[in-house]
Amino acid sequence: MAIRFFLIACSMAAIATAGNFYQDFDITWGDGRAKILESGQLLTLTLDKTSGSGFQSRNEYLFGKIDMQIKLVPGNSAGTVTAYYLSSQGPTHDEIDFEFLGNLSGDPYTLHTNVFTQGKGNREMQFKLWFDPTKDFHTYSILWNPRHVIFMVDGTPIRDFKNLESRGIAFPKNQPMRIYSSLWNADDWATRGGLVKTDWSRAPFTASYRDFRADACVPSSAAARCSSNAAPGNSGWWNQELDLTGQERMKWVQRNYMVYNYCSDLKRFPQGLPPECSIA
Repeated sequence: MAIRFFLIACSMAAIATAGNFYQDFDITWGDGRAKILESGQLLTLTLDKTSGSGFQSRNEYLFGKIDMQIKLVPGNSAGTVTAYYLSSQGPTHDEIDFEFLGNLSGDPYTLHTNVFTQGKGNREMQFKLWFDPTKDFHTYSILWNPRHVIFMVDGTPIRDFKNLESRGIAFPKNQPMRIYSSLWNADDWATRGGLVKTDWSRAPFTASYRDFRADACVPSSAAARCSSNAAPGNSGWWNQELDLTGQERMKWVQRNYMVYNYCSDLKRFPQGLPPECSIA
């Protein structure tokens, strides 16, 4: 497997950048509700009753470490969803999701995570954050290599989706993915299962982004190698996994802040839990 992934890496170009939104992203919808400010160092998305807004990366990535600092919609954000994710296209797409589900003032945000492989998702884990994500910017990271998809918040791992292909479980490894983000109205389900609706008297709602960083592989037939951090045998993200300290930090988050785990939802899966749930 290591040789195979090294060959994949050798058909990639290396990207290791502290990003500029003008250079790295395109605003894709929202009719002026998304704005790039401060010479490309800040991007804002806005939602009002007419429309939300969104952007996507110019590059596609196949493995990497992606960081984005986000400050979420403050106050009563019930009914809104701020989505930040990697995705390929088509009915058998792969996808790695962060979604922030809005809240009533004073209630904690819900952080929703999911992993799609070959068009199949239904792998949701949800968390309450241990800080107010609207007061300041916080870093949300995806570390994606041939063995792991690790979700992190301010460097703390909250979830590790492992490559279990040897057990017949699909893993996202062949489809390059772009970064997408959007702010949109989802009051039919986002807050308390849709019981709490968006209060449009508080619009417009705004989420802010800064300090995008990508140390990642970008498909390129002309490249001689992917990245020094991606070469097998190096200690960079290509081979990174959670050490004992990281595993303990993740267990702490899951023990104290996880509010939903698809691997515990027997009612949802009456014919049996997904196979990865029974593998440590």
